[in-house]
Amino acid sequence: MRGLDFFRDNAPWLTVGVLLTFLSSFGQTFFISIFAGEIRTAFDLSHGQWGGIYTLGTTASALVMIWAGGLTDRFRVRALAPVILILLAGACLAMALNPVWWGLIFVIFALRFTGQGMTSHIAVVAMARWFIATRGKALSVATLGFAVGEALLPLLFVSLMAIYDWRYLWGAAAVMALMGLPLLAVLLRQERTPQSMAETSQAFGMMGRHWTRNQAFLHWLFWFMVPALLGPSAFNTAFFFHQVHFAEIKGMAHVELVAMYPFYTVVGIVAMVGSGWALDRVGTARLIPFMQVPMIAAFAIFAYAESYGAMMAGMFFFALTTGFNTTLPAAFWAEFYGTGRIGSIKAMAAAVMVFGSAIGPGITGLGIDLGLGLESQYVIIAGYFVFTTVMMVIGIARARPLLAWSA
Repeated sequence: MRGLDFFRDNAPWLTVGVLLTFLSSFGQTFFISIFAGEIRTAFDLSHGQWGGIYTLGTTASALVMIWAGGLTDRFRVRALAPVILILLAGACLAMALNPVWWGLIFVIFALRFTGQGMTSHIAVVAMARWFIATRGKALSVATLGFAVGEALLPLLFVSLMAIYDWRYLWGAAAVMALMGLPLLAVLLRQERTPQSMAETSQAFGMMGRHWTRNQAFLHWLFWFMVPALLGPSAFNTAFFFHQVHFAEIKGMAHVELVAMYPFYTVVGIVAMVGSGWALDRVGTARLIPFMQVPMIAAFAIFAYAESYGAMMAGMFFFALTTGFNTTLPAAFWAEFYGTGRIGSIKAMAAAVMVFGSAIGPGITGLGIDLGLGLESQYVIIAGYFVFTTVMMVIGIARARPLLAWSA
């Protein structure tokens, strides 16, 4: 199918993906961390205490995701997504109205579960299931919402904080989440659903079968991939979570750091679209083992950067893996384990990633409190991504013959 025909014929479903990934921003770390300084001041929290609260709330959301993510195998997007968006709006309002520090644990849980967890999970699972031959293209288009959110929302809300109280801005976020409800209703008047799909539209995984969640969990390839699942979610999250502190130690105003995000977003979009195009042609197996190599360069540069130009170089490499990470892992689960139970399997992987996003801020925040600076931590993190790359290279090399057997 030609590119323009693909976009025209599938515009409603692709737009649903973009809308949901964009609205998931309100539960993503890059958005929540915009308010880190205000939250720490309002509740008199140290870096470690705020990181610990974030870890507790996010870990709880990861545990719930293991069960809740499987709902995408049972319910239509037009039935499930509105419920999640209403809950997301409620979580935003809870952040605006919460009066006590311990309430932050429940607020962070709600934001992370509904935003980063379920809203983005529904979008990605829908693309992986609805599209087979053009899965990479569909994922790269649908996940543009992540990039748009990262590019626009930090700069917009940081600017608005100079005028409005931060709590009012969380109220505005709740309104934006609710505005997605009528758009979903219009776009999904006719929906492709798991119940209505023809059997021939299902794609088998390794060994010519649809794997269950338990089978995938017990398979050795899953455990070779776990470090790579944890890495970007943990340390991308940590980077954005400590963005205010990072700007301070680099001698930059926060708004100067945030002003780099549009560049980061543009590079991420190019990487995302390019990886989507490439995986439709050469397959996930040849691409995914090397998707975290740019992270090695990014964190090494962040550790030693002393100029604006060096920081931009770090953002460039940081964005490459961010772009790859929005398309390749989602396609990986469908290609290696089949689409029959992709919602449950992807939910398990999403739980691992959400857990990674829980421990990243906690570990790095504790490190700061104990005197291990962010710059020193970033050198260690670069070494971690060397390890994840080696694990993926070994794991995928062992698993590829099972794909050939399936074919």
